[in-house]
Amino acid sequence: MTSIDPARMTRDLARLIAIDTQNPPGRETEAADLVAILLREAGFSVEILPYAPDRVNVVATLVNGAGPTFAFNTHMDVVPVGEGWSSDPFTLRRDGGRLYGRGACDCKGPLAAMIEALRLLAADRARWSGTLMGVFVADEEVASVGAKTYAASRPSIDYAVVGEPTSNTVFSAHKGSLRPMVRVHGRTAHSGTPHLGENAVYRAGQLLELIAAEHETRVRHITHPLVGGASLTVTRISGGEADNVLPGTCDLLLDRRMVPGEDEETVKRSIADLLSAARDSHGIRAEITGFKPTTGGACETAADDPVVIASLDACRTHGPANAGPFGFQGACDLVHFVNAGAKGVVIGPGDLAVAHKPDEYVPEDEFLASALIYRDVAAAMLARGA
Repeated sequence: MTSIDPARMTRDLARLIAIDTQNPPGRETEAADLVAILLREAGFSVEILPYAPDRVNVVATLVNGAGPTFAFNTHMDVVPVGEGWSSDPFTLRRDGGRLYGRGACDCKGPLAAMIEALRLLAADRARWSGTLMGVFVADEEVASVGAKTYAASRPSIDYAVVGEPTSNTVFSAHKGSLRPMVRVHGRTAHSGTPHLGENAVYRAGQLLELIAAEHETRVRHITHPLVGGASLTVTRISGGEADNVLPGTCDLLLDRRMVPGEDEETVKRSIADLLSAARDSHGIRAEITGFKPTTGGACETAADDPVVIASLDACRTHGPANAGPFGFQGACDLVHFVNAGAKGVVIGPGDLAVAHKPDEYVPEDEFLASALIYRDVAAAMLARGA
């Protein structure tokens, strides 16, 4: 099959990194416009789909006869730049076999490699049959609104490869996340006469102990062979109205990581049951006031599924011998494609350990190899349906 053009891939990555898509606020429109230009040049039909001001998804489609539908997916937004960079984060820098810049690893490197793979497949249509898509979305780094909006349209996709940094190995499962906001109630009083009130911060302290016990005795024992254990912790706390007033409320933000097989509604009920038990046993008055947006739930594609097998073959050919399958400790947009009916995996160049940090980079050899991996996975899956 047609092979990659390293110079072209590097140019594409440089152009994508130069576009500021820090999320918040995202502003993915300019990146989507560039992706649309590149894929229209390759022969794809491209739609730019706004879902909010300056927030868009871009969907490229190439129909090449009968067969299944295969989609590449990754996101166009990046996390905020932050401090500590050695060079301009929006200018691609090559140094020591590494390509530096915000998004080089997460996730504009995978995006540029997927664009190259789509070009290669479009140029060699005799080798495959079916529908080939690129679905590149907004907002993965905050709440995955882009992927959720796209999935809500119920797209007919059989197989998907999601681009995230995996060092070109196969991740076939990932955790999900749920973030309940909990308000603990007390009763205000003058701080000089605390006996006349009920200190909500103290009450929250009691609840913290119960939450920690719930994690240790039950939640962490809910495990999955690829992603490890579920978890329940507290990541934020705030309370009090004034320096001289006994706190009447105290707010907690819980972080519940779910593993494949857990049901989100069941998890929500278990947290509500925990709060009810805290009231019965300790008189703690607490309620869930809402849920913060997250990427979404957990998911898994079976190890013997054809897309997992094809992905392992491609990764072993062009990347590490120990290609997996592995599992993400965090969450990503794969779950939304799985929920829409697709089978899929996560593959991408770069190490998650350098994502979201100053001097983020992708190894150049992994970046170039990932386009070949993507090409071969799609060709294998579309050849099966030809």
